[in-house]
Amino acid sequence: MKKLSFIALLFLNLSVLGQSKYLTKTGSIDFEASVPSFEEVAAKNNAVTAILNTENGEFAALALVKAFRFKNALMEEHFNENYAESDKYPKATFRGNINNFNFDGLGTSQILASVNGSLTFHGVTKDLEDILLTTKLVDGKIILSGSFKIMVSDFEIKIPKIVANKLSNEVEVDFNFELVKK
Repeated sequence: MKKLSFIALLFLNLSVLGQSKYLTKTGSIDFEASVPSFEEVAAKNNAVTAILNTENGEFAALALVKAFRFKNALMEEHFNENYAESDKYPKATFRGNINNFNFDGLGTSQILASVNGSLTFHGVTKDLEDILLTTKLVDGKIILSGSFKIMVSDFEIKIPKIVANKLSNEVEVDFNFELVKK
């Protein structure tokens, strides 16, 4: 009887814990590292997994590096083989906390917030602070979107001199997540 009670309590606790999680497997991350007068260096990944704990604002996202798509197939190949080394470093992750997150305050109007956390890419982890994002709740979905800038050199990515003037060291990263209750 004690064992049955313990199992029932365990399942009850797990279902209560699941109440505060919102998830997506179709989030998007775009990045651009273009310089004027040269070919666009931009990619999009529409298969990013993200999860938000609405009780405390903990947020995490995971992107498979090979899922970034470029307009130019050769550029995509060079990105994966020479720069991101996606066979060696297949995932990019972000873990952080949305500052002062308040689920009860969400509505259809956008609320400006910020997130602090760490981004891991190319085997290097970099702390990022005060990334601005907008949050809102529409049709039961939490929508998070925003952008930030990172430096290629911060992630120990070497750019050959022959293409250094065609690729910016500063990368603009945009993100958009529609999270549904788990």
